[in-house]
Amino acid sequence: MEKKVTRIGVLTSGGDAPGMNAAIRAVVRTGIYHGLEVFGIMRGYQGLIDDDIFRMEGRSVANIIQRGGTILKTARCKEFYEPAGRKIGYDNLKKRGINGLVIIGGDGSFRGAVNFSKEFDIPCVGLAGTIDKDISGTDFTIGFDTAVNTAVEAIDKVRDTMDAHDRIFIIEVMGRDAGYIALHSGIATGAENILIPERKTDINSIIASLQEKERRKKMVNLIVVAEGDEFGGANEVQRVLQDKLPKAEIRVCILGHIQRGGAPSCMDRLIASRMGYHAVESLLEGRHNVFVGIQNNRMNYIPLETAVKNKGKISDEWMKIVKILAS
Repeated sequence: MEKKVTRIGVLTSGGDAPGMNAAIRAVVRTGIYHGLEVFGIMRGYQGLIDDDIFRMEGRSVANIIQRGGTILKTARCKEFYEPAGRKIGYDNLKKRGINGLVIIGGDGSFRGAVNFSKEFDIPCVGLAGTIDKDISGTDFTIGFDTAVNTAVEAIDKVRDTMDAHDRIFIIEVMGRDAGYIALHSGIATGAENILIPERKTDINSIIASLQEKERRKKMVNLIVVAEGDEFGGANEVQRVLQDKLPKAEIRVCILGHIQRGGAPSCMDRLIASRMGYHAVESLLEGRHNVFVGIQNNRMNYIPLETAVKNKGKISDEWMKIVKILAS
């Protein structure tokens, strides 16, 4: 007979994402509403191993829904990769009677949860907290909307100076393995070229297009590059282009970690609240070791193991839209 969940822990793991605090708040308050005891775990899986775990009340999450980052902090934990590290974490949960776990993070965090749930009797539920939007089974991840809007705002400002000086600007956005931020922000700002890890870049076609514009004395051009594209980011793209276009003014702007910070957007607050609520409901209903996503505005539950194995994919239709709208 399956044990009833009575005490749950919540942690944030991997890269921080705006909206994580809204998800924590939803988990804590939904748990308390159902009479559960809720515990916060500091710095992700590292806090499990270090026994940095504390009881949370409703007031513990007051006035955090509008804050970026995560009040539980986050860290990457190599010890949790090993069975011995996971055993220490399990023992720290067991001595408190914690028998349910909500993990807010990305695919690396979910891989840890899959191994943990296989080895021990702690049911886990995963919420996608990552700005990269690279997890299948959900239309949006917590933090993506805020991050891409931050990128759009910054690119719009760069475009003003680009137009004033007839320059080529290469703007690098986050996305080591996924190009969603580059794709969405590039389309939204009218970029002529978008370079992403998921697609091979036809650099010769870009060079030919720029050379043709140079002959017409029209050198305004916006290129948005994901940091993980095949050239290794904006600086390397600039080097290749400048070699072929020695007279062109080519500038690089790397947006960096501003994309992770800031107050979460309304959308991120809403989806984080909704996912956090349904994470607790899932534990209570016996829907364990699942990933909670939202597809077509409906809750979508898939096994954690499936969420880890299947990455979100950028469709050919998106790339066709980029090509047509930039022509």
